Amino acid sequence: MTNKHKIQTYVYHLFVCVLGLLMIYPVLWMVSGSLKNNTEILNGGMNLFPPQWRFSNFFTGFKGFGGISFQTFFTNSFFVASVSTLATVLSSSCVAYAFSRVSFKGRNIWFMSMICTMMLPAQIILVPQYIIYNKLGFVGTYLPLILPHFFGQAFFIYQMMQFGSGIPKDLDEAAIIDGCSKYSIFTRIFLPLLKPSIVTTVIIQFYWKWDDFMSPMIYLSKPRMYTASVAIKNFADSTSTTDYGSMFAMSTLSLIPVFLIFLFFNRYLVEGISGSGIKG
Repeated sequence: MTNKHKIQTYVYHLFVCVLGLLMIYPVLWMVSGSLKNNTEILNGGMNLFPPQWRFSNFFTGFKGFGGISFQTFFTNSFFVASVSTLATVLSSSCVAYAFSRVSFKGRNIWFMSMICTMMLPAQIILVPQYIIYNKLGFVGTYLPLILPHFFGQAFFIYQMMQFGSGIPKDLDEAAIIDGCSKYSIFTRIFLPLLKPSIVTTVIIQFYWKWDDFMSPMIYLSKPRMYTASVAIKNFADSTSTTDYGSMFAMSTLSLIPVFLIFLFFNRYLVEGISGSGIKG
């Protein structure tokens, strides 16, 4: 390797390290803030090293507020995220199979209608959705947070379709010769081979629902039903002193489930995205 190539390699790695540090700095600052008191957080500025490690923030934060511990809020978040993710996987895979493997009348029109829904910002449908759920008596329950995911999500349907396009249709034809129905082809061939795309859907959808703040804030009115994202917001009290240390401590704990899922399934995430042709 020539000196020029060595210099280019060093510069490249330096650039990547600096860029990576800039990307993870907010997370590092939050973790550092979870070990500080309010004075150290507000006056410490860019300092990532707390003068004294205050693990008491985690115990104080976990007690929650109003007699409700954060175990309840984390359980609520896990329930909403898990059921929504399962519903998304089941419904989106069924729709993806229908669009990619089954010929039916109006297929192209329905597909274009589905794609168009991806262009609508969530804020546009927020008010009509609230009116519908309010008339159905769903406001104040978890149904508005979970029910829509039982009818497929356009992004994941398209992602599964793109991945499924790489599955040879010869397998379907061979299965039909053996006497398999479309249901058997879906459950025995299409779905098992869709595993990388399904894992990608699980990771992304779980993260989105776990991190969701707007929907639980709008539809949930009882504090005992709050998800973790809404509960963390309640640490910020404009009428009294905000306990930033405890708020950052609970924010740090809320990252653990998502981090673990990404850590263990990262290999499938990369394979699923690359196989679907969706570039991030």
